[in-house]
Amino acid sequence: MVSTTALAGIALVGLGLVLTPGPNMIYLVSRSVTQGRTAGLISLGGVAAGFLVYVAAAAAGLTAIFALVPAVYTVIKLAGAGYLLWLAWQALRPGGSSGFAPRDLPADPPRRLFTMGLVTNLLNPKIAVLYVSLLPQFTDPDRGSVAVQSLLLGLTQISVAITVNGLIVLGAGSIAAFLARRPMWQRVQRYLMGSVLAGMALHLGLDRSRAAATAGP
Repeated sequence: MVSTTALAGIALVGLGLVLTPGPNMIYLVSRSVTQGRTAGLISLGGVAAGFLVYVAAAAAGLTAIFALVPAVYTVIKLAGAGYLLWLAWQALRPGGSSGFAPRDLPADPPRRLFTMGLVTNLLNPKIAVLYVSLLPQFTDPDRGSVAVQSLLLGLTQISVAITVNGLIVLGAGSIAAFLARRPMWQRVQRYLMGSVLAGMALHLGLDRSRAAATAGP
């Protein structure tokens, strides 16, 4: 069974990612501000469905591929670390933008709102990095079924992401207005999340133990 430490670790990783501006946050904030909370929540339902697709893929045997071809895991892990560093730079660079600077979007019907939320999440490289590169580091073959561990870890991440994104949807208008009036807070948000991402990237890129464990029996 998955350890409490692993659950806490993936929850913190998930929290850091969901609070960092990316495709999901930008879409949900923009949709909520331009079309209202109901539209934002429907879009969030699509995002949640996208998470479930990733969890199913992780539980179905991504780690088995890594066990058969450890080099694949190493390449994906390093690519994931590189992408996280790129995200950190986007947050920290001079003139970096906040995820709470919404875009204008046309009004869409509920089915399209759900579908766009789903597609946005499935094509979100942050989530791909999480499930392909980060989540396997929290599994331990010595603690039982890796598929079950992946499922529990994924559901933990989903709980964090949906909770935080739901709060963002409900408060998107107020948060966007607050940050627009206070540029310093925008910079604090960007610097904090950029630092978290950079730390995660360095940990992922320098870690050697999990690649060996994943390749084990």
